Amino acid sequence: MTNIYEEVRIALYGIWNRRWLALAIAWVVCLFGWLSVAMVPNTYESKARIFVQIDDVLSDQIGIGGDRKRDIERVRQTLTSAVNLEKVVRATRLGDKVTSDKQMEGTVAGLAKAIKVVSQQDNLFEITASSGSRGYSDVENAKLAQDIVQKMIDIFREENLAGGRGEMTDTIAFMDQQLQDRQKDLEAAEQRRQAFEAKNAALMPGSGGITARIEGARSELRGVDSDLLAAQSALAAVNGQLSGTPPTIVVPGATGGAKGALAQAQSELAGMRARGLTDSHPDVQALKGQIAGLAKLAAGEGGPAGTPNPAYVSLQSIKADRQASIVALQSRKASLQQDIAQLSSQQYSEPAVAAEAARINRDYDVLKEQYDKLLRDREQLRLRGQVESERNAVKFEVIDPPTTPRSPSAPDRPMLLTLVLVVGLAAGCGAAFALGQLNSSYSTTGQLERATGLPVVGSVSLGMTREQRADYWKHLRWFAGATIGLGAVLLVLLALEYMKRGMVA
Repeated sequence: MTNIYEEVRIALYGIWNRRWLALAIAWVVCLFGWLSVAMVPNTYESKARIFVQIDDVLSDQIGIGGDRKRDIERVRQTLTSAVNLEKVVRATRLGDKVTSDKQMEGTVAGLAKAIKVVSQQDNLFEITASSGSRGYSDVENAKLAQDIVQKMIDIFREENLAGGRGEMTDTIAFMDQQLQDRQKDLEAAEQRRQAFEAKNAALMPGSGGITARIEGARSELRGVDSDLLAAQSALAAVNGQLSGTPPTIVVPGATGGAKGALAQAQSELAGMRARGLTDSHPDVQALKGQIAGLAKLAAGEGGPAGTPNPAYVSLQSIKADRQASIVALQSRKASLQQDIAQLSSQQYSEPAVAAEAARINRDYDVLKEQYDKLLRDREQLRLRGQVESERNAVKFEVIDPPTTPRSPSAPDRPMLLTLVLVVGLAAGCGAAFALGQLNSSYSTTGQLERATGLPVVGSVSLGMTREQRADYWKHLRWFAGATIGLGAVLLVLLALEYMKRGMVA
């Protein structure tokens, strides 16, 4: 422990003996460090949070709701694409200095590093943008960061609203074109079938009658399908009315049994009290005794009392009628389908003609099926587009608008300025200590004994005259003033930094 204490004393003495060198190095390091910190531009950061409502009852009810979560995640991932960032550059003052495509690419690349889009929850997004350009002042950088976030919110909304509706319009236009092409193909197939039947009428006995019967059966089948859908809808409506209609109703004075008598007696008691009769009146006491006896009898009857509800009975009759109509229509549909199958199998008698006719009919049926499917899909998309236009399923709400930065997010200039002072002092002390280690002088007698291996008899103290002592204290005051000057410069720099922040705020 004594050796460690002595080594510390030797190190401190070596630094103190070369204090002017240490102070000069500290000043050089601090000035260079503070100048470097001053050259670093302030970076200002703006944030905003938006909430995206995905659920929509109407879209889910009619079965046309898309995968909204996947769409929003796709937009979030592509929000920082080069195309969108170029929109941000052109809409903010970043585009004021862009005059060529190469400059635009560099600006977009830098902006991509300054923007972050983070999904905090399923429906909550945080958009962060920072700006620290040397060409702008602190106030301009703060305003630019806020403008960038606002533009990103606008692009987020456009990608989901305008972009989605434009895509829906393009899709419907494409399907309309496909429907026109399929309609032309279907008409050509129909003409080929009619021409084939007219050409081979002699080889198909009774073909004209069978064909007419098939067409009639198909027409009737379409009518039956329409009637069946209407009957099923009517039955569903009746079922809905039945669910809200009670089977029985209670009619005062019309109920039988003990419960009916009890209700009538209670009504009479209420009438007596309304006329001003008190409970001590003999009629009231007699009627109350009668009510007590009827209450016991009514409790033993069980089940609610009431008469059948005429509306419920009527609805039951209508429901039975609707069910019978549905069964009859389904039976007629099955019969028509069987007739069409039999007529189709008996239509042709000649094998080659039958094979050719089957091929033509097969092509026609395939084209008809494709046309019907495209027509249904087109109508479904059109309905979906109308729902999205009238009741937009994706609704945006800005939870936290873009913040106005009041202090730089980076660098932490007060901490860096203080750290430069610490590093400067450490560098000066370290240089003085290293120089003392290279010097061959000895600070204590013990150090001299360990270096030479010889005993040291004694040491001579330093003696100073009055003039030397005065000169020593004068230089010591200069040293203290120069050291305090480092701290004073740091305080001035910190004061200037906070004044600049106040001007931005």
